[in-house]
Amino acid sequence: MTRLTRRSLLAASATALLTTPTFAAPPQLTIKKAKIVGKITESLLKPLQQTGFDGVETTHVCDEPEAAVGKAVAERLNMRVHSVLRGWMDFNSPDPKQVEASLEATRKALRAAKAYGADAILLVPCRVSKIAMPEPWEFKIEFDEKTGHVTRVADGADANEKYAAYIAAQNRATDTSRAAVEKLIPLAQELGVVIGLENVWNNLWVDPRLYRHFVASFNSPWAKAYFDIGNVVKYSMPDKWITELGAGQICKLHVKDFKLNPDGHNGKFVHPGDGSIDWPAVRAALAAAKYQGWATIEDNGLSLDEFSKRFDTLINGKA
Repeated sequence: MTRLTRRSLLAASATALLTTPTFAAPPQLTIKKAKIVGKITESLLKPLQQTGFDGVETTHVCDEPEAAVGKAVAERLNMRVHSVLRGWMDFNSPDPKQVEASLEATRKALRAAKAYGADAILLVPCRVSKIAMPEPWEFKIEFDEKTGHVTRVADGADANEKYAAYIAAQNRATDTSRAAVEKLIPLAQELGVVIGLENVWNNLWVDPRLYRHFVASFNSPWAKAYFDIGNVVKYSMPDKWITELGAGQICKLHVKDFKLNPDGHNGKFVHPGDGSIDWPAVRAALAAAKYQGWATIEDNGLSLDEFSKRFDTLINGKA
C-alpha cells in the first residue's frame, strides 16, 4: 500500500484542479405542471392527471370546509391544488369601503388557499385605464429607487406633462397597493400562503426594473412575484423580466404565448410555442434564477395531451 503524505495529497489536489473542467452543465429545472380550473371535482381532475399534470390552480374561492373537500379530491389522485387565482382587486380605489372590500376578499382567498393545501394566491392589486399613457414600445421609465415613484415614462421634453395623470395614477397605485398588501402579510404568514403579485395587463409596473422594485419593496417571503410569461411580451421579452427579478422573487409562473405583429408592436395571445417568445432564453433565465416550483398553463383550445406535450418541450426543455 502506498503511503500518502501531506505533500503528495497537495500535489494530487493541484493536479485535479488543473484537469477538472471549470464549467458545469445548466441545472435541470424542477417545474411542476398545472392547469387553471374552476370548482375541484374528480371528473375534472382525472383527465388532467391522466395526461401528466401534477396539479391545478383554482379560480373557485370558497369557504374553508368546501376547499378542504377539494384538497381531498386532489390528493386521492396524487395531485395538488397549488394556488388560488383570486385576480383583480381595487386597492387604488378612492372609496375606503371598496378598498376594505378588496382586503376582505383577499383574506377569504388566503384562507381558502390554506384549506386547499395551496401555498400561494394570485393577486392583481389594482389597475388604471382610460388615461393617456405611452404605447407599450414607447415606455422609457425612470423612477425613484427609494419610493418606487415614477419620474418619467417616455422620452421627449413634454413627456412628463403629456402623461402627468398617468404618472400620478401609477405612483398612487404603488402607494395604496403597498399599504394594502402590508396589511395582508401578517395573515399570509400565519397561514403559510404567499401573496403572488401578478403582472397582468393592468397598465402598472410595466418595466421589469419597476416591477422588481415593487415586489422587493415588501422585503417579505410572503409577498412575491407571480410571473406571467406571456403578459409582458408587448413591453419586452420575458427572459429579461425573469433575469431582473432574479433568485427568490418569483413564487409561481403562468404559461401562455404572445405573437407580436410584423412591426414588433402589439399582437395577440396564442398557444404556447406559436408566438414570439424565445422559450430557450426563458428556460435559461429560469435556471439562472434557480426557479423551482409550479407553472400553470393559462390557455384553452388545445387538447390536454397537446398542452402537456408543449409544456414539457417549452418549459422543461424535453424533446
